[in-house]
Amino acid sequence: MYGMEPRRPLLEYLSQDEVEEIHWASLEILERTGLNVHHPETLKLLYDAGAYVEGEGPRVRIPAAVVEEALSRAPGRVVMANREGERVMPLEGSKSFFGTGSDLVNTIALDTGQVRASVLQDVANAARLCDALPNYDFVMSYGLASDVSVDRQEAAQFVAMLRNTVKPQILTTFTEMQALEDIWEIATLIAGGEAEFQRNPFFIIYGQFTSPLQHGVEALQRLLFCAQRRIPIIYVPTIMSGMSGPIDMPGSLALGNAECLAGLTMHQLAQPGAPFIYGGCICSFDMRDMTIAYGAPEWHVTGVMMSQLSRYYDLPVFSTGGCSDAKCVDGQACVEAAMSMLLAALGGGNIIHDVAYLETGLCGAPEFIVINDETIAVTRQMLRSYSIDAKSLAVDVVDRVGPGGQFVGEDETLARYREATWYPSLFDRSGRHAWEESGSRPLGERARERAKQILDTHEPVPLPDDLDAEISSILA
Repeated sequence: MYGMEPRRPLLEYLSQDEVEEIHWASLEILERTGLNVHHPETLKLLYDAGAYVEGEGPRVRIPAAVVEEALSRAPGRVVMANREGERVMPLEGSKSFFGTGSDLVNTIALDTGQVRASVLQDVANAARLCDALPNYDFVMSYGLASDVSVDRQEAAQFVAMLRNTVKPQILTTFTEMQALEDIWEIATLIAGGEAEFQRNPFFIIYGQFTSPLQHGVEALQRLLFCAQRRIPIIYVPTIMSGMSGPIDMPGSLALGNAECLAGLTMHQLAQPGAPFIYGGCICSFDMRDMTIAYGAPEWHVTGVMMSQLSRYYDLPVFSTGGCSDAKCVDGQACVEAAMSMLLAALGGGNIIHDVAYLETGLCGAPEFIVINDETIAVTRQMLRSYSIDAKSLAVDVVDRVGPGGQFVGEDETLARYREATWYPSLFDRSGRHAWEESGSRPLGERARERAKQILDTHEPVPLPDDLDAEISSILA
């Protein structure tokens, strides 16, 4: 199976007492302030469970006991399969998995280097790159198909990914429920039925509502649809400190946590034991430029804190890393991506998404997907575990070589040098003379060449012809 268990101790910003303070503050928000629930079926679920509903709503206040009962029902482990039913992504403990983000409005074209509107082929290309690159564990669309009508975008993007990778997916659905129903029909067709999909789900739904504390009809329809069919779902608060949350990060964290717990409670009331993934985006808002800052340290520090809270609740966690506010693939992009990715992994995030985002989540670039594949590899190497035993300590080898000797000719060196040391496939370690002889090409140029080569030669495992034809008829 993919994934890694980071070395202990995990990075933790909060003491146990501070974790509990945030938990109690979140329960107080839900019981004192409450939230607006604009969906009669969900309001009835909450009322029947003991929540306080004002008149016919939408304001509802959720007692701590109702939340705690929901937490006791939610599974602490969700295992994702690939398109072929192989269980490859166990969201458990502190194992970390990496993938792209979704729905980027613009793409930096691989052939021209110019920014243009994303199209469906960009979604297909990103999936194909991730299928070939070994360090991506899952895919999101990495583009918003501007050449497809809005009501068909989400299903079309899902199918474009299905046709270009076997890896698990995370899907966004923000339009009419018909899109989610079509996706579900296609998914059960591929899996061989609803029960088979539920045993080995190969996609997660990314659900989102309006922070602070506003849960609209469409968001709750999707939440309940997924709960009733046991489709794994992430139900994500997006708190911008100073705008949709308190300016101080602890206050925004408590509010975001309250919103996660509210989503989990409504979800578990609809279907106890259905797979739910905790997490969200608690981000700073740049008051100078009026932008959400993907590269801001506050976002990724609170991501580590949410990972810590997820362990307190024994829930899988959705996190963010590998992204940047840079407008092109430059030094800023690589620094922000690497730092945020390492921090998310050190914190024990299970799903680390938005890898290779540019321009505050508005733009993507195929070569940045390639560069971040190497960055994921470095991150995994930094967090790898070492066996401390007689063989690895090599006291006998040291004694045999002795003072002034050389280890290069030892059997152990020859047998293990490839696995004992990480070797880059894209980053350059050669001397200046060798680098100049090979063309003095900077990283971005090498990454573009690698992306073109993959797209020209990589053939993903195809869908069976009969299934592909049925999927086409559903899309039509």
